[in-house]
Amino acid sequence: MFNLITLNEKDNVAVAPMSIPTNKKISSDLISKDVIPFGHKIALSKIEKDSFVYKYGQIIGIASKDINKGEHVHSHNLVFSEFEREFKINKKSRKIKKINDQFFFKGFKRKNGKFGTRNYIGLLSTVNCSATVVKKIADMINLNPELKNYKNIDGAVCLKHSSGCGMNTGGYGMKVFNQTIEGFKHHPNFSKVFVIGLGCECAQISLYKEESDNVEYMNIQDEGGTKKIIENVSNQILDMLPDLNRAHRETIPISELTLALQCGGSDAYSGITANPALGYASDLLVQHGGSAILAETPEIYGAEHLLIERASNQEIIIKLQKQIEWWKHYTSINEGSMDNNPSPGNKKGGLTTILEKSLGAVAKSGTSTMEDVLSFAEPLKKKGFNYMDSPGYDPVSVTGQVASGSNIICFTTGRGSCFGFKPAPSLKIATNTNMYNKLKEDMDINAGIIMDGESDIKEVGERIFKDLIETASGTLTKSEINGYGDDEFNPWIIGATM
Repeated sequence: MFNLITLNEKDNVAVAPMSIPTNKKISSDLISKDVIPFGHKIALSKIEKDSFVYKYGQIIGIASKDINKGEHVHSHNLVFSEFEREFKINKKSRKIKKINDQFFFKGFKRKNGKFGTRNYIGLLSTVNCSATVVKKIADMINLNPELKNYKNIDGAVCLKHSSGCGMNTGGYGMKVFNQTIEGFKHHPNFSKVFVIGLGCECAQISLYKEESDNVEYMNIQDEGGTKKIIENVSNQILDMLPDLNRAHRETIPISELTLALQCGGSDAYSGITANPALGYASDLLVQHGGSAILAETPEIYGAEHLLIERASNQEIIIKLQKQIEWWKHYTSINEGSMDNNPSPGNKKGGLTTILEKSLGAVAKSGTSTMEDVLSFAEPLKKKGFNYMDSPGYDPVSVTGQVASGSNIICFTTGRGSCFGFKPAPSLKIATNTNMYNKLKEDMDINAGIIMDGESDIKEVGERIFKDLIETASGTLTKSEINGYGDDEFNPWIIGATM
């Protein structure tokens, strides 16, 4: 006998907790008609062609042909379908009562009133043409043996990218690019930032210049070339190390934490174990006055009604709906569709349609009221749970969340995504024990123990919450130990490259 995972009484499919062979008796009235791979779906009853398939009590697509009870349900017989979203806003049941701060982390208090979880020096390129320069400067600092003498400095971070020119200077793409640069320029995990351009690009440093003690602006052309600017900036940083090292960790309420909620390399267990556990931890953070940001608009598509039910006001509902309509148009003019997601790896892990993937992805956000809907890299204005528009590509999405103010990241994965993102530390949460055991060097927390029956969502959520505080206080994550995070900065490039 097998204990299938049935998530809602309305469901007509269940998830296999292990591979099930053909003609295996699963229960007194259910026999497998096919091989059901680990994490994949099996039909609990006959599903007629063009009928809705339900998981989580929600629609995940329609049957492309008749599906018999006990058959494997996947891409060969389940396809994406549009459907009418139904929602009912119920603020009273969703609003989490705030409590006074009872938890604290050891972080860095900045002069601008923000709070950091790390103390880095930022080398921020405004254009790809200065990417090599910022990388060489960061390398010179990080490889200098003198840096080891300054225990309160985590190192230099090179923020290089492929954009900044060949773009419409007055379009939406430039707007979100500028928001991204501004967000990192003022990020609390940096004690000092050098904004470096070439000199002739669209993203002129004059767009970002302002009076600030911790930000310097330079162009390669103005400084006399590559070697001169590298030497100039490197020497400046080395001279200021004693001063930057005076920053020290102090006790700060966790209400000053902003958590980026992310997933990548998802599988069928993402929405069953790691994501709901992370949602529980997110609710705890919000309950104590902190903030969390969910993103990836293509990966909430089909589940957006679950977010709308939690919206604090009509204005942000309209904003979210407009973002989804924008994405439908954007994908269509690029000869794609919203159902181009899930990826091949997601499908191998048991996910079939974007509707199914989205329902699991939204679970990361918990049950807190949605206070605001942000554009990409838009600064966080309201504490609590927020949604931010972004692509589903993890490095781009996280770039926007960190630009919006996230100073820590939680990243769930079922297939085994290896990810880090400087300057914000990233905790990685495995959805299943098999993958966790295989990739222990990369995973911080195993949520697979929920499926194994050794724990539950609440207990794992509390573990994530505890590890969040420890990580914010300086404990290194696996991605930091493995050296991830130097190459993941990836501003969203929107529109034609000209």
